[in-house]
Amino acid sequence: MKTITLGEISIAKVTEVDTMWFDPAWLYHNIQDDMLLRHKEQLGPRLIDPVSNKLALSFHSFLIQTGGLNILVDTCNGNHKNRDPRFPFYSNLKATTYLDNLARLGLRPDDIDMVLCTHLHTDHVGWNTYLSNGEWVPTFPRARYVMARQEFDHFNRLHAARPDYPVGHGSFEDSVLPVVRAGLAQFVDMDHLVAGEIGNGVWMEPAVGHTPGHVTIHAKGGGRESIMTGDIIHHPILFLEPGLETKHDVDKVTCDATRQRLLRRLADTDDILLSAHFCDPTAGTVRSRPNGFAFAFLDE
Repeated sequence: MKTITLGEISIAKVTEVDTMWFDPAWLYHNIQDDMLLRHKEQLGPRLIDPVSNKLALSFHSFLIQTGGLNILVDTCNGNHKNRDPRFPFYSNLKATTYLDNLARLGLRPDDIDMVLCTHLHTDHVGWNTYLSNGEWVPTFPRARYVMARQEFDHFNRLHAARPDYPVGHGSFEDSVLPVVRAGLAQFVDMDHLVAGEIGNGVWMEPAVGHTPGHVTIHAKGGGRESIMTGDIIHHPILFLEPGLETKHDVDKVTCDATRQRLLRRLADTDDILLSAHFCDPTAGTVRSRPNGFAFAFLDE
């Protein structure tokens, strides 16, 4: 993804995994083979494998720089995180790619001022911490880890009810609670202002349904807005098959309504949608079509 400039705000991508291939039914429980065949040519081999028909997802953060602040949005999977048996594909990763890519943007972990969490699922909080001498410690020791109070409270209640159960497949214990114990967590309302002002800066908005406290991250400058959508939409096939149902939504009806509201807001503008899982070139715009919406990658 090319760096996006919005007035005095810049947004770059920090990639952990460029492309990971998934069984479509793992993501969308009602997907049918004919849907994949129907859209294979239009989406192309970068998004649907031409032989296996698997779907491609990327895992990346977004780096927002504004007013002297370095802000990371979500932190992917992380290293040495045990996510077996349900998520073997990103369990116990051991790669330097993520921090290497951050370094290519001229930053070290100590340079990060803020980590914004769209939600607290395992593949969005993993690099919050790293393993040091057998303990999970904050990767970004000078940062505030900003998360919606409603989101944290939901996962914390699950953890308190069953302390021996791996909430979030273990991510709540190894990637969230360590930053809380270190005094780096900041719990905020879902409409929290991050920097600047609403409409000319960086802020959060409620986008619930995928999880109870899910938020979108908004950056606007120079009259143009970019919305980092977290897990409101995972793969571009959803634009072509809007009836697909994501397995991992806690409230499908509410999530669908949230997605439709967001797409209506973006449609037929030059504002930018930034999904947490679209492969390169990632960024794109939304257009209206007779039965819904279409997505166009910016670099195409």
